[in-house]
Amino acid sequence: MNVLKLNASLIIMVLLSGCVASGGKVTSLLFAPSDDKKLGEQVSQEIASNPAEYPVLSESKYPQAYQYLNAMRDQILASNDIDYKREFAWELKIIQDDKVLNAFATPGGYIYVYTGLIKYLEKADDLAGVMGHEIAHADRRHSIKQLEKQYGLNILLSIALGNEPTQLAQIAAQLAGTGAILKFSRSAESEADEYSVKYLGDTPYACNGAASFFQKLLDQGQAGGTPEFLSTHPSPKSRVSDINATAQSAACSTDLIKETGMNYTQFKASLP
Repeated sequence: MNVLKLNASLIIMVLLSGCVASGGKVTSLLFAPSDDKKLGEQVSQEIASNPAEYPVLSESKYPQAYQYLNAMRDQILASNDIDYKREFAWELKIIQDDKVLNAFATPGGYIYVYTGLIKYLEKADDLAGVMGHEIAHADRRHSIKQLEKQYGLNILLSIALGNEPTQLAQIAAQLAGTGAILKFSRSAESEADEYSVKYLGDTPYACNGAASFFQKLLDQGQAGGTPEFLSTHPSPKSRVSDINATAQSAACSTDLIKETGMNYTQFKASLP
């Protein structure tokens, strides 16, 4: 058999198999972790080039806000359950839009949090739970699995073979512009909730912090309008119970963090 045909056949077999776990890490034989980071970098560049759609707050103008949020991120990334803490970028940006309850992480660990979400939440533990959820999507490489499903074999095969060097940039632009990267499966959402508990179990934050967000939506009768980044599948009610059950099973602390220095209320007040 021709070598090129053999290689193509092998890649197709890999695409059909999707991502597999190896030694605890989630891997994809088609995309290396460096490819995750490359795609995420291109998405971040697309976002930076479109300030009308994504008004990112300046770190130099809001140093206290970024210092607070980066410290939260670093606490979570110190968890022993983060597989790609050294391979991925883990860069964090705040997007100024008080009407949007949203946060997302690209492949390769570029994290975006909207001011609307920050101001909606009441405690640092709540936001840490959401951030842990988004970090899990990147670290468990859910986006890559979703890309395989969404774009199909032909496009990914052309990228893998290097035949269309501009294709990755085009996909990055589309993801940044449409938010398609956020449409995860039920199993991916459940796993991200589970790993948020695991990550926060290694921090001073309440390990079930993500449950508070869903509970607030339920208490305010907004469950039907849950933002896309924390999908309504499974339902908010079941996710509260599942997150709390995971925390109980892990025997991790659900006590709220005792903040020193800037607290969450002061952090929110530091935002425009």
